[in-house]
Amino acid sequence: MTDTVTIQAHAKANLFLRVLAREESGFHQLETLFTLLELHDTLTVERIASGVELTVEGADTGPADDNLAVRAARMVLDATGARFGVRMHLTKRIPVGGGLGGGSSNGAAALHAVNQLAGNAVPSHEILQFAAKLGADMPFLASGRSFALAWGRGERLFALPAPPAAPVLVVVPPFGVNTAKAYQELDAGRNENQWFRGSIVLEPDALGTWGGIGRLGGNDFESPVFGKEPGLKTLFEQLAETRPLMARMSGSGSALIAIYKSERDRDDAAETIGSLQATLIRTATKP
Repeated sequence: MTDTVTIQAHAKANLFLRVLAREESGFHQLETLFTLLELHDTLTVERIASGVELTVEGADTGPADDNLAVRAARMVLDATGARFGVRMHLTKRIPVGGGLGGGSSNGAAALHAVNQLAGNAVPSHEILQFAAKLGADMPFLASGRSFALAWGRGERLFALPAPPAAPVLVVVPPFGVNTAKAYQELDAGRNENQWFRGSIVLEPDALGTWGGIGRLGGNDFESPVFGKEPGLKTLFEQLAETRPLMARMSGSGSALIAIYKSERDRDDAAETIGSLQATLIRTATKP
């Protein structure tokens, strides 16, 4: 049985995101299309006698007890009888608070890594149940798939063949967006009948190309977030003018993504955007 496991924890992007009904619990139902990105953190997990330890390199992720990787590790250890503990080292590359799923991806990686150290004692379907308890992005990020439609709180997934890997530009402003506040602004605007999208039909042909996906609609968070962050709206408009196949704010923001026909188009766009933090990557594909 191995004593150390290292896993790449990939970022995600929401290619479209519709926020549906709000439940009595306060949670919202979602409909979204996820894709993995090449951009990733690295999580190394080592078996120790007891407890859960975490060190983070590359970013400030806040208190360890609040970290999704720590919470995920404890879930698996508890489920397997806490026969050992883990020491985790996380190398961060995914921007914190950008809507790219970095924290959720770290948590998903921890679920799998700790389970490997436990001899895969927890069945894969139960790992997905753990993921669903921890966050709306985590079932997708724990699923091992690179492209999927998701509904509900992200726990219902329909995996699809991904379009061919494409060049992506990720632009991250020097600020994040608070997800809870983004939901509050969205709900307030809907109560005033400001922000409603029309219906869409999710056809296989439309989901098979980046251009087709780009025509399906945007992200319901864009209007309320852009209303509060006019600088982000300006940046999005600049990005949209660089002739991408599609441009989106990912999740509740603040990261923006754009997908291009060629690496040259993407690189030219990065030069146009200028000195802001621009990351040149590709979408990630798995079976």
